[in-house]
This record gives sequence, structure tokens and C-alpha cells, in this order.
Amino acid sequence: MQFNLAGRRALVLGGNKGIGYGIARGFAEAGAEVFLTSRSVADAQKAAATLGPLAQGVACDTGSLDSVDAACAAAGVVDILVLNSGGPPPGSAIGVSPEQWRTSFESMFVGLVRATDNLLPRMRQRQHGRILAVISSGVIEPIPNLAISNAIRPALTGWLKTLSNEVAKDGVTVNSIAPGRIETDRLKQIDTANATKQNKSMDDIRAAAMARIPAGRYGRIEEFAAAAVFLASDQASFTTGSIVRVDGGQIASTM
Repeated sequence: MQFNLAGRRALVLGGNKGIGYGIARGFAEAGAEVFLTSRSVADAQKAAATLGPLAQGVACDTGSLDSVDAACAAAGVVDILVLNSGGPPPGSAIGVSPEQWRTSFESMFVGLVRATDNLLPRMRQRQHGRILAVISSGVIEPIPNLAISNAIRPALTGWLKTLSNEVAKDGVTVNSIAPGRIETDRLKQIDTANATKQNKSMDDIRAAAMARIPAGRYGRIEEFAAAAVFLASDQASFTTGSIVRVDGGQIASTM
């Protein structure tokens, strides 16, 4: 079975690198017209240029509502919206400043809700739409030393589940994808922070992490993107309100 996205238009927030870029590439390879964003328009355009003539890069900082509005306006009427924000700095639950909480909440929650509010009405009018959110396995099992993410991403997940029930009758699906340890610069940042905190080498940190993954390795970006392509496809029209795990079996919970 092949998933054909020809004739669909997608907006992928944070689509210039890592998981976001992998999703944008997967959509483009399936035939979609793709708008991908980065805080830097130059970075966004550089990434879009690698995806072919149907891809465009636009600037967007999810921490700025004006920037989110401008990116949504540039993309126009879209069929697929990928909510993907940068992760907050690693750290413990103690001693996070109020400013850091506000900044993270605005970029990881408020800005993503704003993008959805901008683009969802036309999806409902057209009786078709796909909203996908890149979240974290921390919404199911909190991840040590990622306190801000563990707090904010579950809030987004709760909002998405509520939204999915409200718009399912309009032909709009709303799903989340929870990555395990996928080989990205973000994962390298997390591993480096853990190595520093635990006074261990990167090799030791990676070996210990892989030992907790039944698949015995870190995941590849294209493996994660494949789940997004499916959820964006017509074949996924009866899948909504779900969290899809791409984690090599790492999450121990059955729910």
C-alpha cells in the first residue's frame, strides 16, 4: 500500500531540520506541496530547496503570535498541519524561572494552538484535514532531566485529544506522534546534558540508553516520518485522537 499525498498542501512547523525536516521530506516524496518553517527564513528556504519545486520555506517563531500568523497566511489553505516546536533546555523540575516557564509555554503550546486556530476553520469547511503534533514519550513516561517538556507537552496532548473529539465529524483528524530516541541534533543535546550531569562519557550514555530500547538502537528520522505520512493520508481517515509511538518499544506502559 502506498500513501499518495498528491494535491495536498502541508505546513510543517520547525521543518528545516531533524524530525520536522524528515516529515517535510516524507510529505514531498508522497507528492504533497510543502511549506516548512524555521525561525530563519534563509534556513527554511535552504531546506525547502532540497525537497523539489513544490516546497517553500517561510519564517516562523512559534513563540511569537505575529510570526505564527504570518506563516499561516503565507501557506494559505492547507490540508495538513504539523505542530512541531523546538524542545526546551534540559533541566530538573526545581529552580526553573518564571520567565523560562512563560517562554516555553508560549512556544510549545500557545503558538501551536494559534496556528491551529488559524488553519482549522477552512479544514472544517472543506470537510477534510489532518493535524499532527510531534510530542514526546515524556507525556506517557516522564523523562529524567526534561522537566519543562514533561510538564508542557502533556498539556498540549490533552488539548489535542479534546480537539479531536470536537472536529471528527467534520472530516478532520487530530493525532500525536511520540518519538522515542530518534537520531537528531536534539537527542545529541539531551545525551550531552545527561553525560555532563552524570559525569559519564557520551558512549556510556548512549550504550545505557540503547540497552533500555527493545530494538537495541536509536531510531532513524525516516522511520518516524513514515508514521506522519500515514496519518496524513486518506487511509488514516478513521484514526484520530491517538498517540502513535515510534520508539522501538522503549515505553513500558501499555496505555
